[in-house]
Amino acid sequence: MRGKIAIFIDGNNLFHAARSVGVEIDYAKFLNFLRDDSPLLRAFFYTGVDEKAERQQGFLLWMRRNGYRVVEKELKTYADGTKKANLDVEIAVDMLSLADKYDTAVLVSGDEDFSYAINAVAYKGVRVELAGFRSNTSPRLIDVADQFIELDSHIDEITKADSRYNAHNHNHHSGSHYVSGRNSGSFTRVQDEDVEADTSREAAPSVERS
Repeated sequence: MRGKIAIFIDGNNLFHAARSVGVEIDYAKFLNFLRDDSPLLRAFFYTGVDEKAERQQGFLLWMRRNGYRVVEKELKTYADGTKKANLDVEIAVDMLSLADKYDTAVLVSGDEDFSYAINAVAYKGVRVELAGFRSNTSPRLIDVADQFIELDSHIDEITKADSRYNAHNHNHHSGSHYVSGRNSGSFTRVQDEDVEADTSREAAPSVERS
């Protein structure tokens, strides 16, 4: 039993992971997929922001109005011209501080740095599910999570209909639908990225409201 769940999405990591396999996430479908029929405490979406990027602001406004609690940090420009905003601390702190309010944490990230946070939450009696694309998830994260949800096996359920990615050609990314963890369930991984996602390119999703 999952009980009440809390979802923690590393937005920049997910952006890079999805782009690496050629898909674009449909965030309305993604939230429904992660939640399934479980009661939801919160669905947090963490991302770096550029206040001058109008498209990104529109995207984040849509997210707030469609079930997500957006946690943002301004992008910092470094000497080499790259822009980054690390929200690992915010994600870890929220997972720990809210641990007594939910039964299962669903972490969407492939960043190996979260392995310690997952263990810390687990020690509090919380079940931890990890969701990600196989080619971009740290094996260490899979090892410490209770269950791994392999997004590669659910392309049609989480991406936009006009996504560049062809699900029929996806078999070479994964030899099986699930990799079992300590408990029965689905499992996979998502690799850590050093470059911040250009979320300013995200536009508000166009979806049918039920």
